[in-house]
Amino acid sequence: MTLTKTLRAATAISLIAAGGAYAETITIATVNNGDMIRMQGYTDDFTAKTGHEVEWVTLEENVLRQRVTTDITTKGGQFDIMTIGMYETPIWGANGWLVPLDDLSEEYDVDDILPAMANGLSHDGTLYAAPFYGESSMVMYRTDLMEAAGLEMPDAPTWTFIREAAAAMTDRDADINGICLRGKAGWGEGGAFINTMANSFGARPLDEDWNAQLDSEAWAETLNFYVDMMNESGPTGFATNGFNENLSLFNQGKCGMWIDATVAASFVTNPNDSEVADSVGFALAPDNGLGKRSNWLWAWALAIPSGTAKADAAKEFIEWATSKDYIELVAENEGWANVPPGARTSLYENPNYAEVPFAKMTLDSILSADPNNPTVDPVPYVGIQFAAIPEWAGFWTEVSQEFSAAYAGQQTVEEALEKAQAITNEAMEAAGYR
Repeated sequence: MTLTKTLRAATAISLIAAGGAYAETITIATVNNGDMIRMQGYTDDFTAKTGHEVEWVTLEENVLRQRVTTDITTKGGQFDIMTIGMYETPIWGANGWLVPLDDLSEEYDVDDILPAMANGLSHDGTLYAAPFYGESSMVMYRTDLMEAAGLEMPDAPTWTFIREAAAAMTDRDADINGICLRGKAGWGEGGAFINTMANSFGARPLDEDWNAQLDSEAWAETLNFYVDMMNESGPTGFATNGFNENLSLFNQGKCGMWIDATVAASFVTNPNDSEVADSVGFALAPDNGLGKRSNWLWAWALAIPSGTAKADAAKEFIEWATSKDYIELVAENEGWANVPPGARTSLYENPNYAEVPFAKMTLDSILSADPNNPTVDPVPYVGIQFAAIPEWAGFWTEVSQEFSAAYAGQQTVEEALEKAQAITNEAMEAAGYR
């Protein structure tokens, strides 16, 4: 037995003697994003404090969503903690599929969670998942390329400016694309991005009577603008690029601009990860002059499926991973720029964090996102990049597949929107919305 394991065993024995609790091994399903990978590196701290061991199942975003949804709906019992978000949490909480987090310790300070995050992870006022990090979306751009193009990024740019700047920064010979955006199929991948973009163009997926609106002029304008801009200034194969693919391209110096999750800011400015860390600027997600920006609201959060026999140990992990102490632990070891953002009010009141160059823009982006009024024209649902209804993940994944096929040139935008209209109406009729 190694010294580390001996110490863990001794810790576990002392915990059992002191509190009557038994050390467990909990299984956690999570997404392969950078902050989650970083959290796994600190698991020994949790084990040392509690005696509990952790087994990780780390998955690509689309695969994670499929696996945890299948597991919880079939009561598979594979996981003691699931990484889910603002879409799943209220729906699953209402169904009784998640353990309520209504008895977290006083020291944890649940009231410190940003209201936007707490509201999105609750049902009927009860918290069902704790945010590991929260995010909106924003523009990340190369300040050196913008300057070389003779342009200056506004704090609140329009899509017209973004397209013009992307064209000006594109240098095919140097393998620099003016802009990198998600095109990958999946309701939470490219499907999420294009829906927020559509919001800013005055489009909406559904009207107030749950009728599909994908055949509207605003949707055609959105998709044609996206496709034309990406063909002009985007990377080859953008139809299959998601968050991680674009992060890699940006960090390699191959993107002039990237509009995506605010959480990416710590990676694009980290010299250990990014070749362009010293020349990155930030701006709000673009608008189109219609009063809605194309930014979303999301939290990757930790939740406990109601079928687990290890709920107490799972709650201990959630308290550890989403606590103020965890933020301090990361800051101490890796600097304030690398702590998980967007979840706690106290982080944005911390003078050390206020010096982080993207801190204010992240908070401004989160606060400007309104899930109760996401579109120019009224809609019957809550949510920005998604509609908070159980059917959304299924039919919007199909819609996003049609869009990605159009991005790849396998069909026209018009054909994709015609199919999307039919898919959406069929889903609404089958579910009894109309």
